[in-house]
Amino acid sequence: MYSHALRPGATLGSYPENEPAPRGKMDQSIHTVSGLAHRLSNRSLYRAKRFVSQVDACSKQLHTLDDGAFDQMVLALRQSLVHQGLQEPLAAQSFAMVREAAQRVLEMRHYDTQIMGGWVLLNGMLAEMETGDGKTLVATLPACTAALAGIPVHIVTANDYLVERDAELMAPVFHMFGLTVGTVTETIADPNQRRQAYGCDITYCTSKQVAFDYLRDRVALGQRRSRLDRQLDQLSVGDGGNRQVLLRGLCFAIVDEADSVLIDQARTPLILSQSVAEAPQLQIYQGALDLATQLKNQRDFEVRRRHREVELTRSGNARLDKECSDLSDLWQDQRRRDTLIQQALCALHIYHKDRDYLVHDGKVQIIDSNTGRILPDHSWELGLQQLIEVKEGCDITPRKQTLARTSYQRFFRRYLRLSGMTGTAIEVARELWSLYALQVVRVPTHRPLRRLQGTDQVHATANAKWAAVVARVKQLHAGGQAVLLGTRSVAASEHLSKLLADAGLRHEVLNARQDRREAEIIANAGTRSAITVATNMAGRGTDIRLGPGVAASGGLHVIATERNEARRIDRQLFGRCGRQGDPGCFEVNASLEDELLAAALPCTILKITRYLGRQDLPVGGRMIINLAQRITERRDARLRRHLVKFDEQTRQMLAFTGPLE
Repeated sequence: MYSHALRPGATLGSYPENEPAPRGKMDQSIHTVSGLAHRLSNRSLYRAKRFVSQVDACSKQLHTLDDGAFDQMVLALRQSLVHQGLQEPLAAQSFAMVREAAQRVLEMRHYDTQIMGGWVLLNGMLAEMETGDGKTLVATLPACTAALAGIPVHIVTANDYLVERDAELMAPVFHMFGLTVGTVTETIADPNQRRQAYGCDITYCTSKQVAFDYLRDRVALGQRRSRLDRQLDQLSVGDGGNRQVLLRGLCFAIVDEADSVLIDQARTPLILSQSVAEAPQLQIYQGALDLATQLKNQRDFEVRRRHREVELTRSGNARLDKECSDLSDLWQDQRRRDTLIQQALCALHIYHKDRDYLVHDGKVQIIDSNTGRILPDHSWELGLQQLIEVKEGCDITPRKQTLARTSYQRFFRRYLRLSGMTGTAIEVARELWSLYALQVVRVPTHRPLRRLQGTDQVHATANAKWAAVVARVKQLHAGGQAVLLGTRSVAASEHLSKLLADAGLRHEVLNARQDRREAEIIANAGTRSAITVATNMAGRGTDIRLGPGVAASGGLHVIATERNEARRIDRQLFGRCGRQGDPGCFEVNASLEDELLAAALPCTILKITRYLGRQDLPVGGRMIINLAQRITERRDARLRRHLVKFDEQTRQMLAFTGPLE
């Protein structure tokens, strides 16, 4: 059934998946050259344009068919796809029928550019489509085609809000083809409900949910991973196979917001763990924090913000030796003591409330810096979670024991066919090819862009920046223009909210505290004179529709109050305006005291830059900020490469123990 979707090394049976093989230096060199050739060639885009003409030819008579005749065509198409696979003539017919179905049930007809994007996805590539060009609708084309061929499809996106929104919106199209649609979100805890959702023809889910469910399946299967083992297991428990298994394998993934999922979220390993039954060691963590508060910065320790870590100095080690000499045996083990103290220093000096985490209902909840959303059930390692809980006066969670681990890089390479779409991929095209063998194809826009870019404003201090932002909002508000203000943290959004309230400007705030009102806030963000303050929650997949009279006033105006760690994330925020040919404009108001500079630049350069800025001397503010952003991008790319190398080295060293997952 899955022969048309295979990659080398794929394993079939009751749980089909791909086994990514390590590449030697020669293989890697050939792979790199091949990626360069793809980027320099327009062949894929040419083939996509040619495919559109085939779809148009198949569409000519479809609008004259009644529902009964259309259903008969669906049945015939399904039989052909199952027996012949995803051949291009059949795919063209399927795309034409999906376009017709969308017109009938949603009154939304796929544009030619969306047909091109669907072809890119069906052929295992990544489509870069401008924000607002309807990627949600594009996914229906390859998803329906593959599902009709009998291939389970996972549409993977960045958050639960998009999962529920997209599945609800597109379900009528899938139902016209007799296809079932399931959703997997954080709120679904029952394994049977998850198994039922994955048993549907098309499943909408987040990357976190499907990856951890895969790890749970690995734990349930144990060493029974060969095709023969799975067939025997299937015979022993009946047609359903191992009833503890959630997924039906990793067949075809369409990754929405692909750069966020495959790049931004790939910096940390995925670890499936369970709580260890032991008494929480409150005294140990409290003692570590007490010792850490006695140490002085720059004398006893150095904070390395760029790497989010703390390093003890000789003076610090000597002071700890003295302070711990009369304590219990636990504190005499220098390696364990230093690790605990370093984590305590990180809890005090690097991880901050309302930026890195929230305290809600007496629990510490981690915030994803790229999306601005809460990461439920996530925790930090090596005691950091418990130390922050003690710091904030919360109950300590039990220590975790690792059951299985993997990385996004390794997990997504296990799909038999992987594709993706996003509005911002060209900056990381080389990395996407190197890690996932995904070729990036830029799809042209349906309508000409009318998005205007303002001049970046860089201020010497944060206070000057906030004052300029409030003044700018007043000016735009008076003209009836809708304004979206982007911030990087919950604390920054609430600080700006207070300043706007003091200035008498009514507004809405969208951050991790208001995630339940997200749909309501977004629905009103494009109305006349609306002011919306948002973290990166408003950056991806957010469709802000303009209200009456707003386009005539200039459309939505986006103001970024700080540069993000990557240019792609900035582009996502700017992409909220000027969508589908609407007018819009964006600008940046930053300062030399922003967190990005502190995390990226060496302390000496940072101090000189800020000093010159306060003296009203030209320091090339925009150049400095762009430099800090590129330093951060290179650092994050290096971390991702190191994670891949570590994952591969661990797999090789522990090969005798069985699969790493």
